[in-house]
Amino acid sequence: MSNSKIDKKTLAYIVGVALGDGGLSNPNGRAVRLRISCDTKYPAIIENITSAIKKLLPTNKISQVKMKARCVDISCYSNKWESLLGWKARGGSKEKQKVKIPDWIKNNKTYSRYCLRGLFETDGSVYTDRGYKMANFVTIIPTLANDVMEIITMLGFKPNIQKIKKENGKTKHTIRISKNTEKFIKLIEIDKS
Repeated sequence: MSNSKIDKKTLAYIVGVALGDGGLSNPNGRAVRLRISCDTKYPAIIENITSAIKKLLPTNKISQVKMKARCVDISCYSNKWESLLGWKARGGSKEKQKVKIPDWIKNNKTYSRYCLRGLFETDGSVYTDRGYKMANFVTIIPTLANDVMEIITMLGFKPNIQKIKKENGKTKHTIRISKNTEKFIKLIEIDKS
């Protein structure tokens, strides 16, 4: 299957999911593995991710392996992952590779919404603070934080960012939507159920 025949909305969602809680590896030296870790308290998200991968790669096997008390790893092997996602299995961590949201997503509002959905469903949260609904996304990857800020702003929202230097020397970037949060949640269809 060529990349031109792939459902780009589904791919944009999986790019977001993978940038959030995914990782690439090549454990057997033959095929690249995408592994996405997900909390078992979110069965709908686990189903969304599994269905999206199945839609992208309908002939590939997808497995779910329970790792700890509340964690499941969703895995799929394919040598297409590196070109689809834009980073390498053997290039080091996503932070080291300075992963970014691909331009084809950033330059399209529809694809941007699907990518943000994947990011917020994996490395984000929706909560109430002093009676106000909030949504935030957290990453230690500066390039990814910049892309997320850019896309949210392009979609017409005013995110703010807080940077906190952690003990390990890394900086945690927390991007928060505190105004028009319900509209934002509805627009990107965050489903934290």
